[in-house]
Amino acid sequence: MENETLKRRILSGIQPSGDLTLGSYLGAIRNWAALADEYDCFYMLADMHTITVRQEPAELRRRTLTQVAAYIACGLDPQKNTLFIQSHVPAHAQLGWVLDCYTMFGELSRMTQFKDKSAKNTDNVNAGLFTYPALMAADILLYQADLVPVGGDQKQHVEICRDIAARFNGIYGNVFKVPEPYIPKVGARIMSLSSPESKMSKSDKDQNGCVYMLEKPEDILRKFKKAVTDSEACVRYDQKEKPGVSNLMQIYSVCTNRDFDAIEAEFAGHGYGDFKAAVGEAVVELLRPIREETERLLADKAALQAIYRDGAERASRVAGRTLGKVYKKVGFIDR
Repeated sequence: MENETLKRRILSGIQPSGDLTLGSYLGAIRNWAALADEYDCFYMLADMHTITVRQEPAELRRRTLTQVAAYIACGLDPQKNTLFIQSHVPAHAQLGWVLDCYTMFGELSRMTQFKDKSAKNTDNVNAGLFTYPALMAADILLYQADLVPVGGDQKQHVEICRDIAARFNGIYGNVFKVPEPYIPKVGARIMSLSSPESKMSKSDKDQNGCVYMLEKPEDILRKFKKAVTDSEACVRYDQKEKPGVSNLMQIYSVCTNRDFDAIEAEFAGHGYGDFKAAVGEAVVELLRPIREETERLLADKAALQAIYRDGAERASRVAGRTLGKVYKKVGFIDR
């Protein structure tokens, strides 16, 4: 990875807890490829975090491999980005335990996500769910990341990571780089096709509202035909009064690079049927090469395995240096 030491480092972890959506792609993933020119990018598949909620093992394996392939298909070149699976780098669990011992019970009990997930999974409020932020801090601090992309649901976790790093550094000296939140380029905010007031989500109970990146074209077209609009039968951008139509215009705009005025002119005098069909076709064509490349990568298991193994080795070299320093500082004997 040429000149990696001269670049600021970005670390982002994505849980393979569900299949990737159109919203994931348009809102974030398609902007990531360009970051490799400016930053040293580490992207991990956070499978260790995923098991805080019960998973079907075969499904977790399938989603993890599919997600690795999909990221590459979306333009994340494994030569320019370090792509790895979290559980393949034991230093995450090792540093996670050390940081458990430098994270206060009161800090963890205030975490909003713990409260939310506990309420949703009342039969499985486990210790891992509670100490999740300490493991996430380990994920970030292992790589001495300068920047961490922040979504609204993870901002609190980056803040506690900074607190843990500062506490450890205060005791042992300058061990960890204290990361800054990174506000990524804002992509399109894609809303549910069936409930346009809500963001498109893989956890949406109404599956007609969510379009998946690797979905079959006929299923994508069917979902757009069912998309919620309004009774006006006029293609016009007005988020407040016409949230469904405005969401479809947003999607069509991103897929075709046309502005809202051009879209309104294109569909003047047309009903919503024509408009929804056109949006569906545009999405199918946008996602077609990604789906085909993902399927090609998944079919060559040896090549895909070589990519994630290489990523794990590169990540382990960086993580190992940090873990060695931490172990020495806390008083562990060098093996």
